Amino acid sequence: MKLVCAPKNYGFPDPKEILGVVLYDSANSDHRGSVGAAVKEQILKDKLAPAARAWDLLSLALSVTGADLAGHRSQSPDGWTREFDLEVATIDPNFWNGQVELINRLLSFLTTDRWRLHFVEGGLQPAQDRYVVRPNEDQVILLSGGLDSLVGYIDLISSGSRPLAVSQIVKGDAENQRHFAQEIGTGLRHFQINHNAYVPDPENPPSQRARSFLFVAYGVLIATTLERYHGGHEVTLYVCQNGFISINPPLTGSRLGSLSTRTTHPEFLAFIEELLDSAGLHVRIENPYQVQTKGEILLGCKNQRLIRTHAVPSVSCGRFKRYGYTHCGRCVPCLVRRAAFRKWGVKDDTQYVYEDLGRDDKDHAGFDDVRSVAMAILEVRSRGIQDWIGTSLNTATLGDVAALEAMVRRGLSELESLMNVYGVK
Repeated sequence: MKLVCAPKNYGFPDPKEILGVVLYDSANSDHRGSVGAAVKEQILKDKLAPAARAWDLLSLALSVTGADLAGHRSQSPDGWTREFDLEVATIDPNFWNGQVELINRLLSFLTTDRWRLHFVEGGLQPAQDRYVVRPNEDQVILLSGGLDSLVGYIDLISSGSRPLAVSQIVKGDAENQRHFAQEIGTGLRHFQINHNAYVPDPENPPSQRARSFLFVAYGVLIATTLERYHGGHEVTLYVCQNGFISINPPLTGSRLGSLSTRTTHPEFLAFIEELLDSAGLHVRIENPYQVQTKGEILLGCKNQRLIRTHAVPSVSCGRFKRYGYTHCGRCVPCLVRRAAFRKWGVKDDTQYVYEDLGRDDKDHAGFDDVRSVAMAILEVRSRGIQDWIGTSLNTATLGDVAALEAMVRRGLSELESLMNVYGVK
């Protein structure tokens, strides 16, 4: 599939052959897509001045988001791996064309698709407002509305940091994001953004495998607006995720493709770091919970009063929208959440559609993830952790993975405790 992604005034090709996606504006044709209009409007409204290459990184991430929505896996030769030919308008195309090999590796790892990229002139960099605002917060954190980023936000503030929270607006999470920012980060800036992505004939259900690239690009963009950044200092962008979900090892062989996402995998974050270094963007990405389980994160939260107050309203479910904005209780993120509450020793008052994981009847025959967890526990017992993890941890990129392996083992132990409560065999 070929796409051309550029601002509205770009000379887009014939839509019958190539999908044009308008960046930072609405589409001017029924045959074109659009993405990012609200981002530009919010930046201009707040009088912020991001770095040029941060704008280019966001243009790339928005373009990838458009492609991810437009590409149909069912139409690919193997029913899964899509092929994209992506042309992106940037401010500095010569630099980005020199990074194509790295970007291809990054995107292929994240989405399991094949990418060909070419960068052209014509990228967006809005005129700088006469009265530029440079926020005085010292760090940036991605605040999703989930439990892990909530703990990260509490921990940073409890440690004396002043993080600026950046959120992607998602129905079901947006209110939580605002509530957490107002109640916990009183007086600190909260930047909520909606990518407003639209493409004709989107894949259904929509793919979200590339979403973390866009979230990180938001964070980098905002990090380059801070007074600290313009003072010549490095800014840390916190991407908070428990290590078990971050590694997300395939529980069984059948999960290898569609169900084992890599949105915060340390290898993906290492690719991003390499790209930021090459671009001269002084933003360091950190996941402070990379070698901790979700239960350990809750136990270690630096303000137990705050996390006990706000934990239950947070969202973890991978099917939250599908179940009427209620936790399903049986997907892998829900299982990890429920196991974490048990490890924490705090009563879990979250409402789950499927509370009893041990029921064995026709109404509960779809507990595929529950069975997969049970099978994984048995596999590790019989084969050992290293053999079971397989290629989920690439030692060539990550070096010594012993701490990660130990964390995955502890994460499985938390899940096993939950399985035992409901008699899952």
